[in-house]
Amino acid sequence: MKYQTLMVALFTLAITGCAKEEQAAVEEADEAEAPLPAVEAAPVENMGWRNEAFVEHMHAHAEKLDELNFALADGDLDGAMTPAYWLAQHDSIEGIPPDLQSYVTGIRAAASSVEEADDLETARAEAQRITEECQGCHDASGIEVE
Repeated sequence: MKYQTLMVALFTLAITGCAKEEQAAVEEADEAEAPLPAVEAAPVENMGWRNEAFVEHMHAHAEKLDELNFALADGDLDGAMTPAYWLAQHDSIEGIPPDLQSYVTGIRAAASSVEEADDLETARAEAQRITEECQGCHDASGIEVE
């Protein structure tokens, strides 16, 4: 009887210990998946044409480019078409300075080329062009991305 009681107690402790480890692992995973807080160089209201709507619109660009690149990294040419279409066809935001419009045009052209691509190699090269146009715009406008 003492042996059975001891075994039940050990079994209970083992399960409790495992549950605590699983809970800690879940909490660590939740922390790892939590998005990092956005960091801005200046308050949005002091950014002139780079207002809150502009910042949100550019974040949408970054999300679509990420979706496109993730699909291409997975070898999913069809999956890359939806974000490429969005980047090529979505409504522009007002107030972008004329000297930056060439980057918008470049992004749209490269995204259209991704849509027209018949193979992953071509699509990946055009996606790289999108990234280069984005970086060129950031450099020209003095907006740093971490």
